[in-house]
Amino acid sequence: MNINDKSVLDMLNRLISVDRLNNTQILQMVNLVSVSNDINDLKDNLKWESSKSLHQKN
Repeated sequence: MNINDKSVLDMLNRLISVDRLNNTQILQMVNLVSVSNDINDLKDNLKWESSKSLHQKN
């Protein structure tokens, strides 16, 4: 996805507000947008990243 596209930015803003993402999650999302094919792919990537970071803390 192209983060410079207005529709993508609108979608990301909705995701931030609906899912009430924190600062760390927002930064992860911004980093993952370019490697994600669509919003569902982005959500999956975010879940994977958050589970990966939980395992690294233990």
